[in-house]
Amino acid sequence: MSDNKSIPQTQPRFSATFDPYTMSEIRRAAATGIYDIRGGGAKRKLPHFDDLLFLGASVSRYPLEGYREKCGTDVVLGTRFAKKPIHLKTPVTIAGMSFGALSAQAKEALGRGASQVGTSTTTGDGGMTPEERGQSKILVYQYLPSRYGMNPNDLRRADAIEVVVGQGAKPGGGGMLLGQKISPRVAKMRCLPEGIDQRSACRHPDWTGPDDLEIKIQELREITDWEKPIYVKVGATRPYFDVALAVKAGADVVVLDGMQGGTAATQEVFIEHVGIPILAAIRPAVQALQDLGLHRKVQLIVSGGIRNGADVAKALALGADAVAIGTAALIALGDNDPHLEEEYRKLGTTAGAYDDWHEGRDPAGITTQDPELSKRLDPVKAGRRLANYLSVMTMEAQVIARACGKSHLLNLEPEDLVALTVEAAAMARVPLAGTSWVPGQQGY
Repeated sequence: MSDNKSIPQTQPRFSATFDPYTMSEIRRAAATGIYDIRGGGAKRKLPHFDDLLFLGASVSRYPLEGYREKCGTDVVLGTRFAKKPIHLKTPVTIAGMSFGALSAQAKEALGRGASQVGTSTTTGDGGMTPEERGQSKILVYQYLPSRYGMNPNDLRRADAIEVVVGQGAKPGGGGMLLGQKISPRVAKMRCLPEGIDQRSACRHPDWTGPDDLEIKIQELREITDWEKPIYVKVGATRPYFDVALAVKAGADVVVLDGMQGGTAATQEVFIEHVGIPILAAIRPAVQALQDLGLHRKVQLIVSGGIRNGADVAKALALGADAVAIGTAALIALGDNDPHLEEEYRKLGTTAGAYDDWHEGRDPAGITTQDPELSKRLDPVKAGRRLANYLSVMTMEAQVIARACGKSHLLNLEPEDLVALTVEAAAMARVPLAGTSWVPGQQGY
């Protein structure tokens, strides 16, 4: 009689293709007949800035002394055509997030925090609120396909205008704002019925290509007497061509948003399967500017998963002039904070995983229009937290720049970087660490 102990005992194995999450999504779709909607950004692991390392100074390079030698952090945006370019003390800006997606208190807190460190914030879809304009020393006004809340007077009151063509989380798709967040105030600003789901247009109604974009930029310049810098924001898909066409249409600044960027609400299939990582998008965008002879003359802002000063420094080293943060800014305000764990559990989630922002039940009072929840967020305290975070990011980037012997963040360059993986080396066009090999370069 055989001994059962001698028979190998194997653990059940799930299919790599049909893992438990995939199967649960198939069952959900089969049971409901609707696709999943959520906020946040891509959850899959993608090539990112963590796959790059800086080459600090040693014998062959000379570092700067942190306490005695200056390392500049300022950046000027809109120098190409605008009469009044904007001057930021730090290259870290706040991305567009709408009143509607966010509470009025959250928009005020973003303005307060950005102003304390001398950087800009951005309106997002749905127009400009008094709280935001009142607390933002430098405010960028987004001009979106929906035209919700668009007001020529507000255009003139802004410090820059951002024409949104696409967003990294959903390039080619429009925004969503579910009925539970269409409060009376949001409805009035957007000229929408209260409590009814809203889906924004995926493209501007009055143009079909770059020639029409050029006409629109000219109109915006005339409305604002050529004072305001005009940004064009694109989702990262075909960055070389999109950046080149935006520049030829007359943009002062191009904003390039990678797929790790967040959103208030869209189809999950969009978030996870459309667009490309920001790491893969920066170098083609810079190449387009270089080929046009306009690198650093037309400024490039990149966004999508920026988390710390190292990410900032790496983006600038690859050729960007500034970065924008969205999800990270909300976390700095207090979103997904572990002290609210009990309330997140009641929503069927946990702190750090909560992404049902579209439902408007955020216990932190940030991604909600519920007056009782919104009151929980103190704009002054939250703004101070954001300012602290922005200051730390800037100092971290300075530490790295000094270690590379740079007297300004914008002096960082691809030569200061190496990659840890073949994929990152190919995307960032820097050598694989320990070699001189750049995958895809001519001759290899």
